[in-house]
Amino acid sequence: MSSPEAGPVGSTAQAPADPTRKWWTLIAVCTAIFMLLLDITVVNVALPDIQRSLHSSFSDLQWVVDAYSLTLAAFLLTAGVFGDMFGRRRIFAAGLIIFCVSSLVCGLADSSLMLNLARAVQGVGGAIMFATSLALIAAAFSGKARGTAFGIYGAVVGGAVAVGPLVGGALTSGISWRWIFFVNVPIGVLAVIITLLRVHESKAPSTRRIDWIGLSSFSGALVMLVVALVRGPDDGWGSTLIAGLLIGAAALLGIFLLAEWRQRDPMLDLTLFKRPAVVGVSLAGFTLSGSIFAMFLYLTLYIQDDLGYGPLAAGVRFLPITVLSFVVAFFAGRLTVRIHARFLLGTGLLLITGGCLLMATTHASSGWTVLLPGFVIGGIGIGIVNPALASSAISVVPPQKSGMASGINSTFRQVGIATGIAGLGTVFQTQILARTTNALNGSPLGQAVASHGGAALQGALVGGNVHAAITALPSQAARAVLLQAYRVGFSATLDRLMVIAAVIAFIGAVGSFILVRQRDFVPSFAPPTGATQPGSPPGGVGNAGVAPARVSE
Repeated sequence: MSSPEAGPVGSTAQAPADPTRKWWTLIAVCTAIFMLLLDITVVNVALPDIQRSLHSSFSDLQWVVDAYSLTLAAFLLTAGVFGDMFGRRRIFAAGLIIFCVSSLVCGLADSSLMLNLARAVQGVGGAIMFATSLALIAAAFSGKARGTAFGIYGAVVGGAVAVGPLVGGALTSGISWRWIFFVNVPIGVLAVIITLLRVHESKAPSTRRIDWIGLSSFSGALVMLVVALVRGPDDGWGSTLIAGLLIGAAALLGIFLLAEWRQRDPMLDLTLFKRPAVVGVSLAGFTLSGSIFAMFLYLTLYIQDDLGYGPLAAGVRFLPITVLSFVVAFFAGRLTVRIHARFLLGTGLLLITGGCLLMATTHASSGWTVLLPGFVIGGIGIGIVNPALASSAISVVPPQKSGMASGINSTFRQVGIATGIAGLGTVFQTQILARTTNALNGSPLGQAVASHGGAALQGALVGGNVHAAITALPSQAARAVLLQAYRVGFSATLDRLMVIAAVIAFIGAVGSFILVRQRDFVPSFAPPTGATQPGSPPGGVGNAGVAPARVSE
C-alpha cells in the first residue's frame, strides 16, 4: 500500500518515519552521481599520462572511454528493471560497490587490457547507479520538496561536469593518474554506508522480468560495431575479421529489434518511436554526444600531446566550455516551459555546429587560444541542449512510459559517445598518417626521416607514440623536422574531425527542428509516475539538468 511519500505510482515502499531520511537519500544519491560523472570527465585529461605509463596505443586510449560507455549503454535499461524487482536501494548499493571495486582495479592496472576491462565493469556499476538514482529521490520526496531535490540533483550533475577536467588535471599533475580512480574508493564507501543505513527501500509492486534476449543482442551488437570501427584502420576494412564483425553487429541488431517487437515486457518499447518527436529527441541526444563530446578525446590529445600542456594546464583550458555549459543550462532550464523544445534543441545544436567549425581553424603554429571562440559558442550550445533534452525525453511519451523514454535517451547518448569516438578515431588514424607523411615529403631531410622510420614510424603515428619516435632519432635537426611535420599533420587532422563533428551536430539540429513536433508532446503532466521506472537520469556526460515538474508545450 503506497504512502504519500512513496513517489512513483504503484510503489510498495512506505514513507520513512524519520523526516531527515529523505535528505540522507539525496546526499547518498548526489554523492554517488557526483563521483560517477566526475570520473567520466576527469579521465579525458589523464589519457596522455595513461598512454605513457602503460605504453598504450591509440586504440587502447579509445577503449578507456568506449569500454565504459558501451557497458553503461548496454545495461542502463536493464538495471532499472533490476531495481524494480529487487529493491532500488539494494541495487543502488550494489552498483556503488561494483563501481568502487572496479575503480580500485583501474588504479592498480599495470596494462591497458586490465584498465579497459576494469573500465567496462565500472560502466556496469555506473548503469546501475544511473538507473536507480532518480527513482530513489522520487520515492523519498513529494510536493515542492521533490522539485527542490531534483534541482539540487541537476546542480550536482552540472557541477561535476564543470569541475571534472580541473580536478582530473590536478590529481594527474599533483599525484598520479591512478588517483582519479583511487579517490572514488573512500567516497564510494561513505555513500554505501549512508545508503544502507539511511536510505529507505522501494520497489515496484508489479512483476517484471529481465529481457535477456534484448540485453545480450543489444550489447553484442554494440561491442562488435565498436571493435570493427577501432580495429578497421589496422586490420583493413576488407579483412575477414572486420567484415565478420560488421555483419555480426547487423545480425544481432536485427535480432534485438525483432525480440523487442515481440516481447511482452521489452527493455525498449519500439512503439514509442511511432512518434516523430521521440525519434527527434533520440537523434538530438545521439548527435550531441557523437559530435562535441566525442571530440573531447581528440581536443585533449591536441592540447597536451601537440601543444605540450600538462594535465592541470589542459584542465584549466577546458574550463570555458565546461563552465559555460553549466551556467547556461541553469537559465536554459527555465526556458523549457516557455519556449518550444524544437527551438531549444535545434538552436543549441546549431551553436555546437558553429563551435566545431570555429575550432576547425588550427594550424601548426596555433596556440590553444585558437580554440577559445569555439569553446565559448560550443559551451553555450551544450548548455541550451542539455536541459531541453532532459525535459523533452520524458515529455513526448505518456507518463507511464517516461522512465523508459528517459532511459532510451540516456542510452542513445552513451552509444553516441562510443561510436563517435570509434568512428572519429578511424578518420584520425588514417589522416594523421597521410598528412604527417605529406609534410615530411616536403623537404629532403623529411624524406630521409620518413625513409629511415619506415613501418616503425607509421606505427608510431597511427598508435599515438610519435614522441617516442622523435626521441629515437639521431640528430636534433631530424627530430625538429619530424616534430614540425607531426604538428602540421595533427592540426590538419583535428580540423577534419571538427568538420565531421559539425556535420553530425548539424544533422541533429535539422532533425530537431523537423521531428520534435509540439503536437507529439503530452499535455502538462507531473512526471513522478513514470520517471522512475526504469528510472534513468539525464543521459551521459555533460547533462546539466533534470525535467521540470511541469512541461507545457
